[in-house]
Amino acid sequence: MTNGLARAAVRFRPASFAGTFLALLFASAVVTACGVLLQTGLTATVRPDRYADAPIVVAADQQVKMTVVHGKRPDTITQTLPERARLDASLTAAVAAVPGVEQARPDSAFPVSVGRSGLPGLTGLTGRGWAALGIAPGERLTEGRAPADGELVLDAASARAAHLAPGSDLTVDTPVGTASYRVSGLAEAQPGRATAWFSDGTADRISGHPGRIDALAVRPAPGTSPAALADALRRALDGKAQPEQMQTEQVQAEQVQVTTGQQRGTVEQPALLEAKDVLTGIGGSFGGTAATVAVFVLAGTIALATGQRAREFALLRTIGATPRQIRRSIAAEAVLIAPVAAAIGVLPGLALARWWFGELVTRGAVPAGVSLDTGPLPLLVSVAACTATALAAGLIAARHSSRLRPTQALGEAETGPGTPGAVRAVIGALFTAGAVALAVAAANVAGATAANLALGVVLCFLVAVGLLGPWLVRGAVGLVGVLLRAAGASASLAADNARSSSRRLASAAVPIVMVTAFCGTLLFLQSSLDHAASVQVREGLKADRVVTAEAATGLPADIVGRATGLPGVEAAIGLLPTGLVYSSSGALSAASAQAVDGDPAALAKVLDLGVTSGSPADLARAVDTIALDDLLAESLHVKVGQRAALWLGDGTRVEPTVVATYRRGLGFGQALLPKAAVVAHADSPYSTRLLVAQAPGTSGTAVAKALPGLAPAGLSVTGRQDYAAQADQDRELNGWANRVMAGVLAGFAALTAANTLVMTVLDRRREIALLRLAGSTRRQVRSMLRWEALLIAAIGLVTGAAIAWTTLTPITRALTSATPHVPLTSALLLGGAATLLCLAATALPGRALLRTRPTTAL
Repeated sequence: MTNGLARAAVRFRPASFAGTFLALLFASAVVTACGVLLQTGLTATVRPDRYADAPIVVAADQQVKMTVVHGKRPDTITQTLPERARLDASLTAAVAAVPGVEQARPDSAFPVSVGRSGLPGLTGLTGRGWAALGIAPGERLTEGRAPADGELVLDAASARAAHLAPGSDLTVDTPVGTASYRVSGLAEAQPGRATAWFSDGTADRISGHPGRIDALAVRPAPGTSPAALADALRRALDGKAQPEQMQTEQVQAEQVQVTTGQQRGTVEQPALLEAKDVLTGIGGSFGGTAATVAVFVLAGTIALATGQRAREFALLRTIGATPRQIRRSIAAEAVLIAPVAAAIGVLPGLALARWWFGELVTRGAVPAGVSLDTGPLPLLVSVAACTATALAAGLIAARHSSRLRPTQALGEAETGPGTPGAVRAVIGALFTAGAVALAVAAANVAGATAANLALGVVLCFLVAVGLLGPWLVRGAVGLVGVLLRAAGASASLAADNARSSSRRLASAAVPIVMVTAFCGTLLFLQSSLDHAASVQVREGLKADRVVTAEAATGLPADIVGRATGLPGVEAAIGLLPTGLVYSSSGALSAASAQAVDGDPAALAKVLDLGVTSGSPADLARAVDTIALDDLLAESLHVKVGQRAALWLGDGTRVEPTVVATYRRGLGFGQALLPKAAVVAHADSPYSTRLLVAQAPGTSGTAVAKALPGLAPAGLSVTGRQDYAAQADQDRELNGWANRVMAGVLAGFAALTAANTLVMTVLDRRREIALLRLAGSTRRQVRSMLRWEALLIAAIGLVTGAAIAWTTLTPITRALTSATPHVPLTSALLLGGAATLLCLAATALPGRALLRTRPTTAL
């Protein structure tokens, strides 16, 4: 009986379920997109290219790992390294000695530049040792002989482009300086891979990381299974940590990894690990938020749709239907509608995931060789989650109506539900208190932890608004009721309707609160960080000229010394960007850092870091020194004179002495180190920016003309304003992810809000018909609906803005020591869009109802 009743309701009254259907479809689309990205992040691989002919590749683990004990259960957390981790070259002999190994070839790459040779055809050269020739498919010597000391072998394509042949001399810039080498031969390289091979001893000396190699390409002996040999290598190399690293009980030193199959591609492109973090972060962290919001919205929409059918349930009760039969009917309806709506929503979800993934690839956040994984698991999870949510929400919403006596049910169907119960008010108050407590906690912790608390603050507030919505609406109407009554009959009627139908208006206002709170938090957190960083750059940059390299290899290794010797130059400092990893509050995090090339005493002439203690000039005292941003120093619980335990970019564990702290870390990096401490642990040892200060009374034009002569080509010289503008553009690219996430949530919440508003207006056909029979004109009814829409928009915007501001204030103060920066244009755009949404979502169904005769509507 109940199944037949459910099928009949869906078949003959489809309009009653349209709002629920659309809400389920939108929710499924968002959950599907996030699930597909999460699955891609977990399964992403890159096909090996250089190591395609090497069945086994031995490399260093590209992650820092730390074991944290939660209760009695240990948990291992990881953080991807910002630079490539390398192996000790001595492992070559250890690997070659394992039975079954026919060949173990060390492979290492380092950037070299030939800019001073006046041969622009040679760009983006990669230096390698002679032992690495032949690792990649097709690599072989085609002319000449192997290089000796002072010689190199050049790939044939680059040699032809530069008109070079065996016996020619070539001047190259290497990580340790500039030298001239004779071309001893030519070799075939992989297409598009310009390479110079040096003798093994020379390559180790000039690579910038002597005694270290990127990987070992291993070939098994004839008759030896690669899988069996890989297991033997793992047993032989188990526990072999890098010599430079320290190992404690909690922190695991970098380990040797033996890779086979598709895992070899990760050795070629360590950026894949960071890409996996990005994808799992979007699909997991943001996906969890989106799923929570989807469940929250679905529950509200289905509860509203079920509540609107109270008259129908009351009639069923009067003809003998039991509470159990009504609940079973609602469950059957959910099972009929939810899977279909969720399955249809999978298609736009896949389209959203493909667009999102494509943008990440285009912007370089994901390697081009990674493919989107559209396996069935996220699709099934999305359908199952939406169905379960619809079922639970419908049963909970119908519980009240199904338990009433038939006469009570009919009476409540006519007058509407009464005031929400005390339990709901108490739970709402608890969530409000929890949100306030989290906001207070965020104001008293370090920056990264404060940012992580933002989601909890917003979600607690949203749950509280959902529970306390009727009281919130009544309070808002009480505040503005006098103004509305003074605005005319239609406004006064809107105020009376809002007070008597507070539950209905609360259902419509909550999605607007959600749009404002989530979008305001995501967008204005990014704008606050961007604004603070921009201010720091503009106030802290004292250099008169900024020199950058147009080539990817960076500036020449000796450019600082040559720039300092130019007439009119008072000081020159090179900056090499890198990264650090640190542990704080039981978590691993990455921090931006700059290696200082030049005399640290000259830093004050090109940068005003806002020093709060110590002096950055003391970086010249020793290699194991560091200057930290105040927030990072607070996270590490260190002061000047103490040692900070952290990892360099390649995972090397160090404990440098803190010599200074400063407050402008957003603009110039969270840490400063001597270049000598970083150069052997960075992917590229070349500085990317040169900051130049002119001597007093010197012509700026003369200095600007002299600086490009430091290299034959490829240098860009700009002023302070241009540097600040470029820094703003770099941060704009970094904020793209936040804007997309805000857009996805805003789009979902906006569509849901419009859907809810349309449902509430269409449910008022009897009320509008009675108003028209009582003498109200169509214009007055439309005016009343507009006032109600404006009231809903005002309640949603003000409440959502209050939630966003309460969330942002402690976080931005922790991260920037300033209040949130809210661009007026963005705020007006968000408020205007929400207002137009409310007006349109009420005006269109209102006009449709007014086309029907009142007697027909009744």
